[in-house]
Amino acid sequence: MTKSERSFALKISLIMATRMLGLFMIFPVFSVYADNYDQVTPLYIGIAIGAYGLTQAFFQIPFGFLSDKYGRKPLLVLGLIIFFIGSVVAASATDIYQVVAGRALQGAGAISAVLMAFLADYVSENERPKANAFVGVQIGVAFMLALLLGPIIGHQLGISGLFWVIAALSVVALIVVASLPSAKPKKQYKLSKANFKKILTINLLRLDFSVFALHLILTSTFIVIPMFLVDNNILSIQDNWKMYLPVVILSFLGMIPMIIIATKYKKTKTVFLLSIFLLALSQILFYQSALNFTTFFIILTLFFVAFNALEALLPSLIAKTASSDKRGLAMGFYSSSQFFGAFVGGIIGGWIYHTFGLNSVFLFTTFIAFIWWLIALGMHTEKH
Repeated sequence: MTKSERSFALKISLIMATRMLGLFMIFPVFSVYADNYDQVTPLYIGIAIGAYGLTQAFFQIPFGFLSDKYGRKPLLVLGLIIFFIGSVVAASATDIYQVVAGRALQGAGAISAVLMAFLADYVSENERPKANAFVGVQIGVAFMLALLLGPIIGHQLGISGLFWVIAALSVVALIVVASLPSAKPKKQYKLSKANFKKILTINLLRLDFSVFALHLILTSTFIVIPMFLVDNNILSIQDNWKMYLPVVILSFLGMIPMIIIATKYKKTKTVFLLSIFLLALSQILFYQSALNFTTFFIILTLFFVAFNALEALLPSLIAKTASSDKRGLAMGFYSSSQFFGAFVGGIIGGWIYHTFGLNSVFLFTTFIAFIWWLIALGMHTEKH
């Protein structure tokens, strides 16, 4: 990439990463600290964690379409302002309903598709895969940082203080947006019935279901994991980083050979199915094992090796499966499926926790992983 392309990709990745950091920092702590709110129930804990996913899924395509018409920068500013308002609402909340409203507003600032379109506008087609990979790495780092920083900030400032920090992150993102160019895209794309039909192929729908299932499992799992760490006296909430930090490092190291085998040796489907199997195995082990620090550490590492591998493989599979003329719309549906999965995982995970108990959530996620594995058996990955 040229110097200007590298600079632009860095700015886009910073905006994306700060926003994702804000969305995910409550994952490792909220189910523990939720008792601070009035009218809290396990169901509403799940809704609060996953509420952003519903509004994200709903507004991704409208935000992308409006950015084609009015320019990327105005929509980025609007989305981050909505995110800031949602963070302030959640930070000021005294009951769980206000937290749910704040989280839904956070998600309503759905700028992920706009950011990726902006990146495509200013990076040459040959260099675009590098730029996309660079942004993807920053998102992965942001998620892992969220697991480490959430418990520390939550312990020091409380759950309200954590939401104020998230609001401050959106201000940082707005400052970065201010430095971006303001030109409108040269080419505008129109939504049509024909284009929608093009992305409803079996292979693309399999991949949309895959990212839906992956984030459903992630959200449901993180309703349970913080509670398990505390209830089993494995770690206090402020010391969760002692578990997450080595897990993050080892899971990235474990993912690397899987990605090499998938790409270099053209074993994408084999690695994909293996990763889903490992994800399902981690859920079964969480359900059945007597949990102490060692067993929890091993199972959580297994979970994140599989999660990271799938998170890395899925966007490239979408890019290979969708032809260039429908790739943008396909990525919009992919993103919507991802966020809708987070919402459904929060709702159903919270309901199962409320109705059948905390441990039963892992039976649900195991079932979803099994169905996903069967659906993935028919996928085609012959393009490389």
